[in-house]
Amino acid sequence: MPSYTVTVATGSQWFAGTDDYVYLSLEGTSGCSERHLLDKPFYNDFERGAVDSYDVTVEEDLGEIQLIKIEKRKYWYQDDWYLKYITVKTPVGDYLEFPCYRWITDEKEIVLRDGRAKLPRDDKTQILKQHRRKELETRQKTYRWKEWHPGFPLSIDAHSHSDLPRDIQFDNEKGIDFILNYSKAMENLYVNRFMHMFQSSWSDFADFERIFVRISNTISEYVMQHWKEDFMFGYQFLNGCNPVLIRRCTEIPKKFPVTMDMVECSLERNLTLEEEVKQGNIFIVDYELLDGVDANKTDPCTIQYLAAPICLLYKNLENKIVPIAIQLGQKPGPDNPIFLPSDATYDWLLAKIWVRSSDFHIHQTVTHLLRTHLVSEVFSIAMFRQLPAVHPLFKLLVPHMRFTIAINTKAREQLICECGLFDKANATGGGGHVQMVQKAMKDLTYKSLCFPEEIKAKGMDSKEDIPYYYYRDDGIKVWEAVKSFAEDVIHIYYESDEVVCEDVELQAFVKDIYVYGMRGVKTSGFPKAIRTREKLAEYLTVIIFTTSAQHAAVNFGQQYDWCSWIPNAPPTMRRPPPTEKGTVTIEQIVESLPDRGRSCWHLGAVWALSQFQDNELFLGMYPDEHFVEKPVKEAMAKFRKNLDEIVNAITERNKNKKLPYYYLSPDRIPNSVAV
Repeated sequence: MPSYTVTVATGSQWFAGTDDYVYLSLEGTSGCSERHLLDKPFYNDFERGAVDSYDVTVEEDLGEIQLIKIEKRKYWYQDDWYLKYITVKTPVGDYLEFPCYRWITDEKEIVLRDGRAKLPRDDKTQILKQHRRKELETRQKTYRWKEWHPGFPLSIDAHSHSDLPRDIQFDNEKGIDFILNYSKAMENLYVNRFMHMFQSSWSDFADFERIFVRISNTISEYVMQHWKEDFMFGYQFLNGCNPVLIRRCTEIPKKFPVTMDMVECSLERNLTLEEEVKQGNIFIVDYELLDGVDANKTDPCTIQYLAAPICLLYKNLENKIVPIAIQLGQKPGPDNPIFLPSDATYDWLLAKIWVRSSDFHIHQTVTHLLRTHLVSEVFSIAMFRQLPAVHPLFKLLVPHMRFTIAINTKAREQLICECGLFDKANATGGGGHVQMVQKAMKDLTYKSLCFPEEIKAKGMDSKEDIPYYYYRDDGIKVWEAVKSFAEDVIHIYYESDEVVCEDVELQAFVKDIYVYGMRGVKTSGFPKAIRTREKLAEYLTVIIFTTSAQHAAVNFGQQYDWCSWIPNAPPTMRRPPPTEKGTVTIEQIVESLPDRGRSCWHLGAVWALSQFQDNELFLGMYPDEHFVEKPVKEAMAKFRKNLDEIVNAITERNKNKKLPYYYLSPDRIPNSVAV
């Protein structure tokens, strides 16, 4: 009688093993199927991290194995089991790999196909077509779209992390409990001793060092020492944690009536302001989106304020970007003066602090939350709904969706919900952040997620004109590496543009993203269909880059580097913006900055939100072998080689720099949005 050798690998996560009854069924092209008991309670098989082998003898020839069914029947109590993969050695000595990388819960069963990636057109037998169709039908019932707030991209239909499918939950829910992590953060940072003085102001700038010393590092200490200086203010628009807003100014806006007389002393080339604009030396950052957003009113004891400033910047003869004019509101007028470097020291400093605070709000809610977290969740849900596990694009994308739906669900549960942790320290809490996302949706376009095109659209693409824009330089390198990898995988499975057009699952995936994620808004520019291999490569690059590199670039600089020195990134302001010049004092600035309690909450937040996950998987690391074919593994090796070269180049550039830029170094880019 024919005999098969079956090898079963159990995951190494906590509680990944099982002590239940486990049955295996092999189904072949002959139409025959046989069921075998692999494990009984107390046999000590399928323990955490174990690889167990079994000899399975069948009554008759099964033909080519098409499917494997695994059944788990409960013995005593709830006992989830994480199955990594199964390999089968056939009677003729062939090896078949059946990737799983899923949890088997309760008394459920799963049916696996061998690991060779297949497009819908590749399935010829009815049993494989039926398996493919049934998997998607089940997934579409499990992964449902839901509107969290009007105008938002749709998200997963789940009220809490525990409501999610087990396969996409965190391995350890405590590890991403925001309330617990905030408490840990404040304990680790030794700032909880200030919480009883929640409403009280700090004495002066030096007083902020009392909560800063425990989290200082090279960059954050440099920021603390130089945050008042114009070069440091300008540098952050290029390489801080929100390097996406600055654009080349082609015309001074009418709502920002800066004149030559105002800025003449700041210009270094003996040119007029108009001539400097024409030569491309003037840049602008406009926080118009904050205009009309309601400030946080959740604490009646503290009135909080927002502003919508406009900042004009200048590239000086040292190629440094420095501010030359700031207006704190959108409507010019006598009560909305334009602040200048030539003004009184504290006037100019407070104007810059207001810009930094506004930048913090845009960064947290638009750059970070909307344009990485919420967009990545859209990609994740659409993938699970429309791409079966055997599809090559599912295999390509699934590592970049790891824990994304889980972290966003947890955030909606504890962080950005009504009365959530976000309300405690941020001036945009209490609903302002919701208004911001709703307003920012009009600018969320497909082209804006295409990294090189967005850089070019802002006029920031010239390395010669803007030599120290490391976010741009490193981002383009990573973008090109990802795109090359995507192209390699596409050419393995899609031999022509016609094959792309015929892939109904791909087209359903793209349509899901457009219709549900982007709410069917034509002006978003998101495609409704993909017709060529070239466009598919770009589309996949957008997805992978957004979920990995873009998130890393705007998330991991929050903690020790740019946001730990409170005056450099105030999460709230407790006094309104100044309406006249010559009245600002140091006392007024300190009273405007966050109080002791909100400063501590802020530090706890940026610390908790900037930590890598335990056992983080960085870009190019694919320990779960969803792909089994040699050509794809060769493409992965090439991808890793390209990424290693980028790491080496960035490391070399950063040597001896006081302000190294490493957020887009591939060895610091997690594969997915998971924090």
